[in-house]
Amino acid sequence: MQVSSSECAREVLEVVPLVMRVIRSEMRSHRTPDLTVPQFRALFYLNRNEGASLSELAEHIGLTLPSMSTMIDGLVVRSLVTRQTHASDRRRVTLSLTARGRATLQSMHDATQAHLAERLAALPSSERAAVVQAMQALRPVFTPHRQMETEQVR
Repeated sequence: MQVSSSECAREVLEVVPLVMRVIRSEMRSHRTPDLTVPQFRALFYLNRNEGASLSELAEHIGLTLPSMSTMIDGLVVRSLVTRQTHASDRRRVTLSLTARGRATLQSMHDATQAHLAERLAALPSSERAAVVQAMQALRPVFTPHRQMETEQVR
């Protein structure tokens, strides 16, 4: 079966938002009640971008630096995030998840994965294999180079 890149792109544009809607909904439903959606998004971003700066995080979340700083203060007080002065540039502050922050995200991730597994169980085994193969093919196409290099080191 010959498929053009345009046809493939159309399918990705139609299906990925549907999948992401389910993932977001599940992740949010399993977050602790005292964790706001922007706080959850900040934790998720820091999990993928260890050592990010406050401005990088603010840009991703869509908040001003003062608002982001206030949010991070709350996450630091709750022992979910640490702030550290950058080793070579003392003006730069890097943000990282604590073990508790990672555990919080892992719990939401595990519950969401279990939910997705239940939904995907409705597919025949051959179709689940095709989904896995498709996801493996998409990973390098959509993984940012910096992140891909980091993952290769691990």
